[in-house]
Amino acid sequence: MFFEKVTAEVYQIYQNGLYKANALDFDDLIMTAVTIFQLFPSVSEKYQEKFKHLLVDEYQDTNRAQYELVRLLSQKHRNLCVVGDDDQSIYSWRGADLRNILEFEKDFPEARTIKLERNYRSTRMILDTANSVIRNNRGRKEKALWTDRGQGDPIFWFKADNEHEEALFAAREIRRLMGEEVRFRYRDFAIFYRTNAQSRVFEDIFLQQKVPYRIIGSLRFYERKEIKDIIAYMRVIANPQDMVSLKRIINTPRRGIGKGSLEAVEAFAARNKISFSQALYRAREIGRLASKAQERLLGFVSLIEEFREEALKVELDELVEKIWDRTGYLKELEEEGTREARGRIENLKELLTVIREFTSISPGRELDDFLMEVSLVSDIDSYDEEEDAVVLMTLHNAKGLEFPVVFMAGMEEGIFPHSMSMDTQEELEEERRLCYVGITRAKERLYLLNSWSRNLYGGANYYSDSRFLKEISDNFIKIVDKRDMLEGAPEARSEEYRIGEKVKHRDWGIGEILDIRESHNDVLLDILFEEVGLKTLLLSLAPIEKLR
Repeated sequence: MFFEKVTAEVYQIYQNGLYKANALDFDDLIMTAVTIFQLFPSVSEKYQEKFKHLLVDEYQDTNRAQYELVRLLSQKHRNLCVVGDDDQSIYSWRGADLRNILEFEKDFPEARTIKLERNYRSTRMILDTANSVIRNNRGRKEKALWTDRGQGDPIFWFKADNEHEEALFAAREIRRLMGEEVRFRYRDFAIFYRTNAQSRVFEDIFLQQKVPYRIIGSLRFYERKEIKDIIAYMRVIANPQDMVSLKRIINTPRRGIGKGSLEAVEAFAARNKISFSQALYRAREIGRLASKAQERLLGFVSLIEEFREEALKVELDELVEKIWDRTGYLKELEEEGTREARGRIENLKELLTVIREFTSISPGRELDDFLMEVSLVSDIDSYDEEEDAVVLMTLHNAKGLEFPVVFMAGMEEGIFPHSMSMDTQEELEEERRLCYVGITRAKERLYLLNSWSRNLYGGANYYSDSRFLKEISDNFIKIVDKRDMLEGAPEARSEEYRIGEKVKHRDWGIGEILDIRESHNDVLLDILFEEVGLKTLLLSLAPIEKLR
């Protein structure tokens, strides 16, 4: 395949560069040692004598080179102790080889196995749930976790209508639990999801509901590079004089416009007392620039002008798709083919979902309106990350942590297990181990969340319940009654407001209620704001209050 061929060529060039520099990288520190031990038995024997006892932790996460190093070092004295849990092997994409722990006794037949099955963290109900899921894997060593902490609460399953209701339930349930039990703080709650793109709706809802949160192991949605890049394009389309955004995208993706060219443009602009943007249009007059550099700058200008014309003709979501297609931004990520690149593509598609939600709530709103909305969300999102806050993270980042209350979101086929991890039995079993890890992070309460439909990666889709949900005994699960959790609050709040009343929005200031109407499990308010005009808001999410 093309990707593998290019990777092999680059790897060889990289290794030659290391050799010429007399340098080693991190992987070489292990692999070179293994090679030396294999080629020179006397060296191997020296270090076998030096390290007579070996202890390896997290053994299920070792790769083949690490395994070989351990095997060679322990070959003489055979004093090797490894600690690990095959049910928590979730890093094959980093090179971890599950066979290292499953086949350990083949290389060390004299090994004694001690099962550490007692769990000091979770309730019996949580552990029974984890056991019921993981026992469906074939490639594992049989074990069963147990605890003397007591039975505990059942596993709560909430099935929402959509991803917004899913996040709203979590926000309200966190508030409810904190109100009932003063011992809980925000930091006692964690939201787990399979992919980073899922965090966006939780971020939006938690901001609207004033639930403090922080994201572990990833950036917040609007801080991610690919999102900043595309929004910068949109800002330049709306305002070509936006120099900060202009400089961000002028060579993104790479189009051969270097630092020297930009310095020449800046000098020309200063000399002629014009803006940086205006100087770009006059690139042919900049004597310091070679003709090729002039052509590249004018090509970029022409591209932006095309986008500005398109912005007057097409919907916002179509404009964004044209941006990443015509600039080659999406193609570059697709050709990269890495796990990180695939994540960035998912985030770009999630931006489409944001835009389509924005235009569906208030049809007719334009590019400037969307950019204003994004600015408001980004500006609000600035609290101190060290403060007491709900933790949002992917399931992969949750390993090794524990929380009194855990919400596992997106429990749907194609989301979790992920659609790209369902082609082989091995991939699916790793997804199940990931589910097992998520479940066993919960100490007292576990919530499993999914929805009938989900707007994700730019489109609305309908998903069936995750197979992992179906693997849990009905005796362990309590289905949450949506009417109790979601309908009561909007109905109660709707009675507080009347048509004609004045309200104050946290960001948009003073407005007058023009209409109140029901919508599914919520209430819609049409409010005419003095500063930003007519807005339609969901009552359950709207950060508004009556004027006293």
